[in-house]
Amino acid sequence: MTEAYIYDALRTPRGKGRKDGSLHEVTALRLSAQTLNAVKERNNLEGHAVEDVIWGNVTQVMEQGGCLARTAVLASDLDERIPGLAINRFCASGMEAVNLAANQVRGGAGMAYIAGGVEMMGRVAMGSDGAAIAVDPSIAMEQYFVPQGISADIIATEYGFTRDDADQLAVASQQRAKKAWDEGRFDKSVITIRDQNGLAILDHDEYMRPQTDMQSLGSLNPAFQQMGEVMPGFDKVALMKYPHLERINHIHHAGNSSGIVDGAAAVLIGNKEFGEKYGLKPRARIRATAKIGTDPTIMLTGPVPVTEKILADNGMDIKDIDLFEVNEAFASVVMRFMQAFDVDHEKVNPNGGSIAMGHPLGATGAMIIGTLLDELERADKEVGLATLCIASGMGAATIIERV
Repeated sequence: MTEAYIYDALRTPRGKGRKDGSLHEVTALRLSAQTLNAVKERNNLEGHAVEDVIWGNVTQVMEQGGCLARTAVLASDLDERIPGLAINRFCASGMEAVNLAANQVRGGAGMAYIAGGVEMMGRVAMGSDGAAIAVDPSIAMEQYFVPQGISADIIATEYGFTRDDADQLAVASQQRAKKAWDEGRFDKSVITIRDQNGLAILDHDEYMRPQTDMQSLGSLNPAFQQMGEVMPGFDKVALMKYPHLERINHIHHAGNSSGIVDGAAAVLIGNKEFGEKYGLKPRARIRATAKIGTDPTIMLTGPVPVTEKILADNGMDIKDIDLFEVNEAFASVVMRFMQAFDVDHEKVNPNGGSIAMGHPLGATGAMIIGTLLDELERADKEVGLATLCIASGMGAATIIERV
């Protein structure tokens, strides 16, 4: 089988996903086009250079609707002969785009692809697509649907994580992200976003709160306790499925959960011949990809079984992995991963994660692959694994190896 290599990985800074966020004036289309243009310019791509653009985004309505991938190609400087494919695997959409592109290359369906994703959470609100899993009682009641925040608290309750455990992880994420920015660890990958006049409007992750400490987090009320215990009473739904828990311990709040932000990311993937044609040197090969379905109520445990699957399918052990990027959707997701595999926190998200910098749904999967690659190079490590939990109960993972 043909090897699939990563030739480049870049991302936008993450802007606060609200009206006063620096990227709020930029549409998903324009942010995607600027990201695609950066890939083209950095790698001197000309003509029909890639087979396709595979682009993930989660809330596919209004300005993020239609086939945003194809529209973004047309809005960019890429050749119009390059088509576009919009995909949605919820929070793993960006990763699934990369994995799909890699497997297309490995199977011989084209020399190269640009893959990634976008989400403008400040412009197109999460949940505004009216997903059936949440609003159609014929499926929601049958599957014991609860919102993701309740699922995160179920994980904490089931596996014994406390509020202090979650807050300590959140403080570490903020401290690591600040150190990474202070030391220029993202310089290779983060592009500057400009307005229609060419003026720079954002060149850093603006959601970060480096002053965060245990005391400031301690003042925050649990974000999901009201919806769990009062109206609409999702704790009762959860306890119908997990009666052994007796009660749900609500430990998550805005400070130890991922931030709502805007952003985009792209990865350039190709075979050996593509690199030779354009004079590009591969940075890593995509060694393996995997996805799996999991319990749809607790929902966010997917990183554990998908990691077990990707390792088993490729004859590997957890000790074969040097570094991990586990998306910080909620603190309990990362804590459960480290607990399940007995992995030292020093190897997990060494540059912070979505708690500190934010989680632009459709882009995050591609972002953490790029972050993982940068850190493997910086730390002179060889093999890394990136994984995300996914709404409605799924998990996705990618293993990359430096070359």
